[in-house]
Amino acid sequence: MLQTNLREIDAAVLDVEATLDYLHSFGADAWLLSVGGILSNYPTGLASQVANPALAARASGDLVGDATAAAAERGVRVLARMDFSKVDAARAERHPEWCFVGPDGSWQTYNGLVSVCPSGDYYQREMPDVVAEVIERYPVSGLFVNWWTFNEIDYSRRYRGVCQCAACRRGFAEYAPGTDLPIDTASPAYDLWTRYAEQVLEDLGARLRALIEERAPHAAFIQGDTADIVFHEANNALGREMWHHRTADEVSAARTRRPDTPVLANSVAFVDMPYRLAGEDPDHFAQHLLQAIARGANPSTYVMGTVTDSPYECLDVAGEITRFHRDHPEAYIGQRPAAEVLLVRPDRASVGGARLGDALEEYRGVHEMLSRSQVPFDIVDARFVAEFDGAGGRPTLGDRRLVVLPGLGLLPDEAVETVDRFVAAGGLLVTTGSTGLSATVVQFAGSPVARVVATLSGVQELLSAHVRLSDDGWGDPVALVGELHLVDAGPGAVTGYPVVGRAPFGPPEKCHGNLDNGRSGRLLARVGAGGVLVVPWTIGRAYRATGAARLRRAFVVGVEAAAPAPVALSQDLPEDLEVVLAVADAGRVAHLLNRSGDRVGRFAAPVPLPVGEVRLPWPGATGVRALTTGASLPTRALEDGVAVDVPPLHRFEVLVETRGSG
Repeated sequence: MLQTNLREIDAAVLDVEATLDYLHSFGADAWLLSVGGILSNYPTGLASQVANPALAARASGDLVGDATAAAAERGVRVLARMDFSKVDAARAERHPEWCFVGPDGSWQTYNGLVSVCPSGDYYQREMPDVVAEVIERYPVSGLFVNWWTFNEIDYSRRYRGVCQCAACRRGFAEYAPGTDLPIDTASPAYDLWTRYAEQVLEDLGARLRALIEERAPHAAFIQGDTADIVFHEANNALGREMWHHRTADEVSAARTRRPDTPVLANSVAFVDMPYRLAGEDPDHFAQHLLQAIARGANPSTYVMGTVTDSPYECLDVAGEITRFHRDHPEAYIGQRPAAEVLLVRPDRASVGGARLGDALEEYRGVHEMLSRSQVPFDIVDARFVAEFDGAGGRPTLGDRRLVVLPGLGLLPDEAVETVDRFVAAGGLLVTTGSTGLSATVVQFAGSPVARVVATLSGVQELLSAHVRLSDDGWGDPVALVGELHLVDAGPGAVTGYPVVGRAPFGPPEKCHGNLDNGRSGRLLARVGAGGVLVVPWTIGRAYRATGAARLRRAFVVGVEAAAPAPVALSQDLPEDLEVVLAVADAGRVAHLLNRSGDRVGRFAAPVPLPVGEVRLPWPGATGVRALTTGASLPTRALEDGVAVDVPPLHRFEVLVETRGSG
């Protein structure tokens, strides 16, 4: 897909034929066009809408009509972009009940527009009428609603608080009787309010989806987790900490939970909304699209204004990757996640806002240790773990060999039950940090932990505390970062990685006395053919803080030793190689991504990686083809797969299996 995010002035001058020519050359077959909401780019008949005044300079007076007619002749699908987050001042004055009300009682006004609230009547009553008008007039193939959220933060990134409008007060009182509506993130009920806000938007989405299905059954609702197509915007933002795997994580979480639901990864070609004239760095932008297609999303590129007004340098590589995706249906039609390892990601709903930052650091450290060790994995958000029970055709944890729960704290009972069934059926559960542990509770039935004796956390409590990554002799101690649970082992547990207690760490003359405290940093319990491996400290945060390769090696070796079969694809591949496994309608697929360009706060041009032999878990494959070159690669049959000799890797490679003469 290609999105032209149009400005008011563009409706007068946009050349639909030239835009369609560009789409074709770019490799796209869908066009996301600004249609309505803040401004309608068609002659609306609704009092709630403002027709774009620039339409008067257009011969037809109808940009949407021109675009959909021309696109239909060219075989291009038009998707309608709308934004209902704001109205003009005149409509706000006539309908104050529509408006966002800040904790100070004021409206939120930005560039002459007034923010409205999803709880209010503009969203609840007027928006469905606008959607109906568009889908009944024009042959659009889908509908996307921008700024699908409550207006806590404005375009200048100022925090404006929780809406206090009458509709929010009524709605929250019904949702949480007796609980005060919060005013900001520090309010006691803020996490409860976020769940209320999610429910409001989910209910709205369900109504829109039903409306579209009734009046335009060929069209899709494009939005969040429960839509026909899940929408993710892959973007950069100045001042935001960069997580280099963000696009891959969002796509994987959506595709793993709902494998049959498409994901659209709309990648922003400029560095930030305030700096929309500055194009994104090509190596950075390439990562948005490569991570998207590797994890099973449809690639999309987003430009401001018309295609002639956005000559971003990154569009060259974007076109290359988009055309590659178009030209290789054998890798992408029916693509589904296929890793045998599932990594569970924390979210606000699962760990609470106060702990989310620490939990994400632990998750990201474990993520990097696995990916840099060529352990392919898929991702799911913690709040959805209980859904992986196979009911109603849903995915099941039984499809995986290994489930990793990093630093999540206590889980809901239904999630614990789902994981316990996975272990009892022969799966391996790996937990780190606080997952399933508290001062009074050990949640998982097969846990090797009998009880938690004490918990140490924070810099002052952990300074000079270590874990030895060897069970014999002094070993190789590593620093403890984040939190440590001192635990008693249960009967039959296999223990290792002794914890080394604190001692004076200054002045140097007093730096002695660190002794084993009798506790273990790794515990394993066998449960039939499965098991539970507990690392009762935040090894991911330690890896993120120190970058110590021995932490990564020790974690993966420990997991391999506990697993019933190898999970890493090799022990001697370069750590900058990331491998993503999938299966398409035509067969099994492996994306090899060169991550040597990952830098603090940016992406640089990757350097060629000497890959060598990669062992893929593809039993029955008799050959492997590399799609970027079209070459068949040398292979060697293995008992449980195939070994492939991969030449030096530049930006990426995609491997597909071949069977017999086919």
